[in-house]
Amino acid sequence: MKVFISSDIEGTAGITAWDEAKKGNPDYAEFREYMTDELVAACEGAKAAGATEVCVKDAHSTARNLILSKLPEYVRIVRGWSGHPDMMMFGIDHSYSAAVYIGYHNKAGTDTNPLAHTLTGTISKLLINGEVASEFTINALCAARYRVPSTFLAGDAGMCADAKILVSGISTVATSEGFGPATSSLSPSASVKAIRDGVEAALSRDLATCMPRMADSFELIIEFTTPVEAFRGSWYPGVEHIAPRTLRFVSDDFFDIQRAIRFIT
Repeated sequence: MKVFISSDIEGTAGITAWDEAKKGNPDYAEFREYMTDELVAACEGAKAAGATEVCVKDAHSTARNLILSKLPEYVRIVRGWSGHPDMMMFGIDHSYSAAVYIGYHNKAGTDTNPLAHTLTGTISKLLINGEVASEFTINALCAARYRVPSTFLAGDAGMCADAKILVSGISTVATSEGFGPATSSLSPSASVKAIRDGVEAALSRDLATCMPRMADSFELIIEFTTPVEAFRGSWYPGVEHIAPRTLRFVSDDFFDIQRAIRFIT
């Protein structure tokens, strides 16, 4: 069994402010360590469930966050941004049995995480087929393109609830809950234990209910915070500039949607 893990930071237990998520800030080193510990716990859970290979995508900001010396020897790590439209899922392919998401956060405009956003700070809303999408939405549909089920997610409580709407059989661990600019969170050690045990349990069962439904066609709508970003993105082939801050793109192939997101944003 091969397991692919996408690792972000804004859904890590305890994280509350942007200073804790940005490289170069004094608080970043502490939360980089918590991000790594949660990721290692997921790897250990996957190994305990029978994984023969584990591939990790460092998927936050610079994509150079995880402390490599802490990773188990059986882990392969993908760092940096290749430019491929799979973005946070780069490295996944049809050979994987399961996808796992660690440190995930809710979408832009939600109040379940002080750091909620979608891809960049310039997007106020991203919709796929009329539903407001999160980064998990995009990534779970990316995994589904390769026929890989999305089996487990750890992140804020709102993200966990949204994940279950898209993927009915996914297992989750709610690491924190947002209250305006504040959070109520598991301790880092409790989060690590819950993730390790949760991933093992999630991968030790029938994964048939862990595949999101793939539509026959896809409509992407991106609403930016200012008209400037919309104007820049409007030159992508096939894009409609339907409002000052809003772009629309349609395709029958979800990879086309991913590619549009990659270049428009």
